[in-house]
Amino acid sequence: MTSSPAPPPVPSDVPGGGRGPLRRLRARGRDEAHRTTSPLELFFDLCFVVAVAQAGIELVHSVAEGHAGEGVLDYAMVFFALWWAWMNFTWFASAYDNDDVLYRVVTLVQIAGVLVLAAGVSRAFQEHEYLVVWLGYVIMRVALAAQWLRAAASTEGPERTTALRYAGGVLACQAGWLGLLFLPEGARPWWFLVMALLEMCVPPFAERGHSTSWHPRHIAERYGLFTIIVLGETIAAATIAVKSGIDENDALGELLPIAAGGLLVVFAAWWIYFAVPVHGHLRSNRQAFLWGYGHYLVFASAAAIGAGLEVAVEQTTGKAHLSTLAASSAVTLPTALYLLTVWALHSRHFKRGITRQLVLPTTALLVICCTFLGHWAVFAAGVVCALSVAAGETLAARPAVRKGGSATGAG
Repeated sequence: MTSSPAPPPVPSDVPGGGRGPLRRLRARGRDEAHRTTSPLELFFDLCFVVAVAQAGIELVHSVAEGHAGEGVLDYAMVFFALWWAWMNFTWFASAYDNDDVLYRVVTLVQIAGVLVLAAGVSRAFQEHEYLVVWLGYVIMRVALAAQWLRAAASTEGPERTTALRYAGGVLACQAGWLGLLFLPEGARPWWFLVMALLEMCVPPFAERGHSTSWHPRHIAERYGLFTIIVLGETIAAATIAVKSGIDENDALGELLPIAAGGLLVVFAAWWIYFAVPVHGHLRSNRQAFLWGYGHYLVFASAAAIGAGLEVAVEQTTGKAHLSTLAASSAVTLPTALYLLTVWALHSRHFKRGITRQLVLPTTALLVICCTFLGHWAVFAAGVVCALSVAAGETLAARPAVRKGGSATGAG
């Protein structure tokens, strides 16, 4: 995708301009000061995590029952629907959130859509029946298209064209997703791949010639907050699994290394993600959209870490019929993917020198090697991640000590 010049700033002391329950849905200024996440956006994120948790639960069941490949495929498909709907709302809100009554109502409709989608996750995994998931996605996407049409009605020229392209692209892709309901089961993964690629082509097509006025700091904050929420859900799921294992099997000695290692992994995941302020990297559509698209792997792997910890607990307590190696890989592989993706998306842009650049890739490799350490695999992976943070902080501090300056964080 090619970058396009930023649109001229719009006065934004009152979002959208004007007063009253209905305001024109005009673009907000990209240079707007004190642009932060709204309570409605936080509520939106929390409701989305309900569906993320459902996908994680079903992934645990699939892996524990020995259907890892099928479970991962279903997880990837369901998670794409959640991530893409969340991402589209986030970028739209960054440019056009005027917080009037109609905007709030349509956003609440989108929240209702994700809850409908969450209700269909179990059937999607267990019976490969996507009707409820598709219906929830329809609700979210039609509501978003309505927002874009409203934005088109409030403007003119290239900005209006961009809004209409977005609305048309969203609706056309939604019609294409009907294939998941009618195609043979074997053809659905391939159709999903085609439709996912078409969905991701809509923003570059829509913004050709005119860039929406998304706010770099706001976008970085929104992605960071959702990362925190997903990591929090990971800790909650793992804690419940460990508690259940202790209550039902009195296996504290066996579960303590998993709990400690999992906690270290999640703590390190948080530290590494927020080691550097990334908004300065988001200077054009090309940089920002590639960064945003890459977060599919960040969010999906972060949530999968929690599912993997649950699998490791179930395998240790005898509930999951799979090998220790398979259970360990359910934690180490998504952890390694998370580390590599965070490095590729923004950590590498703020590092100087080959040594600092190699910290996260080396950590990912060592985490994968931990897979073969039996029942100590998760604990070892956690220790490796913690040592990675320590190494990153040490390397980042050295230039500051020598030059008397300051250095940005680790990872």
